[in-house]
Amino acid sequence: MAARKSAAKSNVSKEELLRYYRDMLLIRRFEEKAGQLYGMGLIGGFCHLYIGQEAVVVGLEAAAEDGDKRITSYRDHGHMLACGMDPKGVMAELTGREGGYSKGKGGSMHMFSKERHFYGGHGIVGAQVPLGAGLAFADQYLGNGRVTFTYFGDGAANQGQVYETFNMAALWKLPVIFVIENNQYAMGTAQRRSTSTPDLYTRGEAFGIPGEIVDGMDVLAVKAAGEKATGHCRSGKGPYILEVKTYRYRGHSMSDPAKYRTREEVQKIREERDPIEHVRELLLQGKQASDEELKAIDKEIKAIVNEAAEFAKESPEPALEELWTDIYA
Repeated sequence: MAARKSAAKSNVSKEELLRYYRDMLLIRRFEEKAGQLYGMGLIGGFCHLYIGQEAVVVGLEAAAEDGDKRITSYRDHGHMLACGMDPKGVMAELTGREGGYSKGKGGSMHMFSKERHFYGGHGIVGAQVPLGAGLAFADQYLGNGRVTFTYFGDGAANQGQVYETFNMAALWKLPVIFVIENNQYAMGTAQRRSTSTPDLYTRGEAFGIPGEIVDGMDVLAVKAAGEKATGHCRSGKGPYILEVKTYRYRGHSMSDPAKYRTREEVQKIREERDPIEHVRELLLQGKQASDEELKAIDKEIKAIVNEAAEFAKESPEPALEELWTDIYA
């Protein structure tokens, strides 16, 4: 991949850059393995992979503090791994096993972790947006200085509840960051064919919510924007919108052949804009890591992912009695 300059200043330490590389690579390798298990019939139902979008969650997690919350849609495995959830528990849930985060009853689209302040994984398009504002309202009420990262996509940006939430969040000055992960195709329709405004972050202007566009293929640019947004929210100024321009390499879900775009388009992004290769080049050019060291990290990550897959395969399916537990309605 041709080297490119980061939109943000590369004033991060070697340790930080290596951590971002490792975290993004974990998501990439985990999702590749999930795709394999789906093809083998070990993952049922829906499965939405995050390949290509890794810099978004890794960059924003770099800007988060302990106690901050995150909530997202069904393309959620990357968010879980980025906030520190155990790959074994995530993979076991994907395969519907007892050792999963939701005891094997949630699958790919419905996982939670109270310990890591991860509130799902939601299957209904846009449903997590008002819930994210609710989480932020709780923090405001408690006065604990925490913020909530509420993720949704370019397709969900056209949902009515998003604008109802914008209005309430602005009115009450809630500490919530609305993160629009704009991978440009929603389910399969290009943004230019579905959305009247080219810049989605401007949707907040009617409510007085500031925002900006961020290069979602550059983890340092995302981190810098995240720090600006969290500072805004923590200072009591209310919500902020980040439209993070990113790109998914796979279809909307594993059942999507993605015929609405060309192979050449995807390949061009992979070769010129890949977020992991970008950090790899920064490390090599800055002589902060050797090619051998980066290969060793990849080997280590593959071992972690393989271990998670084996754990998932060996974990038993939930007992029939589990059908009657965790029911609240």
